[in-house]
Amino acid sequence: MTDSGANSKQALLRTILDRFFIYGDLETLIPFGNGHINDTFVSTWNQGGNRLHYTHQRINERVFTRPDEVMENILRVTRHIREKLEGAGDRSRRVLTVIPARDGKPFVRDPEGGWWRSYCFIENARGGDLASSPEEAALLGKSVGRFQNQLADIGGERLIETIPGFHNMETRYTRFHQALQRDEFGRAGGCRGEIEFLLENEKRGSLLIRSLWEGTIPERICHNDTKMNNILLDENTGEALCIIDLDTVMPGTSLFDLGDLIRSVATRVREDAQDLSGAGFDMALFRALVGGYLSEARFFLVPAEYTLICESGRNMTQIMALRFLTDYLEGDHYYHTERPLHNLDRCRSQIALIRSMDNQWEEAEKTVKELS
Repeated sequence: MTDSGANSKQALLRTILDRFFIYGDLETLIPFGNGHINDTFVSTWNQGGNRLHYTHQRINERVFTRPDEVMENILRVTRHIREKLEGAGDRSRRVLTVIPARDGKPFVRDPEGGWWRSYCFIENARGGDLASSPEEAALLGKSVGRFQNQLADIGGERLIETIPGFHNMETRYTRFHQALQRDEFGRAGGCRGEIEFLLENEKRGSLLIRSLWEGTIPERICHNDTKMNNILLDENTGEALCIIDLDTVMPGTSLFDLGDLIRSVATRVREDAQDLSGAGFDMALFRALVGGYLSEARFFLVPAEYTLICESGRNMTQIMALRFLTDYLEGDHYYHTERPLHNLDRCRSQIALIRSMDNQWEEAEKTVKELS
């Protein structure tokens, strides 16, 4: 988000803040975080001498075309988890709390028609882009396993698919082929190696989604975007507290979440690194992460899911490489970018990770068998 974009959205947010159930005197309102999709701000309020913070996000309507359905899913999921945490002294730090509007809705529309939501800010917590140690990787894995376990019995109607086909590799490849054929911005010539790699791996990339369609693995409620920076850690203890960015919580497979976690945690460089000399798949982090995940997930996983654990990491890395390159070919309209080749750099880092995974494939499969 550019400075001018942040300023205009901040001005819009100021016009509607009093329509949320927040009391006190507004002291500060600043942009926050570096998310790819939604615009986020944090406010500080003086409430009787105490300073409290809230998170505010404008939902990206180009990505989430029905923000009301997104919020319906989020309310169902957070309420269910909150019930599971009944009696926990720090429950408000372990699940997002939606601040309702004064009309009772979980969102407010701004004068331009934008959709805004507010949450209680989780204090003394941090996100991250790279795991600092195997111990931290284990905590991250456990948090995702716990999240899936908490939602395993949610019941009621099927959650809404907020982005239909979100992890449908075949649909993603159809769009990739279209972008490649059009080459509207004349960029294909500068990324032939990346294009060739993704074309060579097209058939293998459909293994996970086809296993779900064919019923080999069960449909479950999952987060669908469990990259490391969507998991908040306690600043003092390092404990994994809360999974955030719940826009994509919907039906899928548990392996989407585990695979995305493997992609973002068992790696040695940032997702958008330009220098890939140190890129690679970290086996120690992988072992710790999978062990932490299975400590919670073994209570509901079926044998077929275990057999695809390694493939899940490769698959989710591939779909992200594909999405980054597609967005690059289409002119960088989906992901926020900060430099001309940002999406291409992201794609290249994912391909480097896949190659490193392939070089250690036998050891990774052996590790999963030992932990299962």
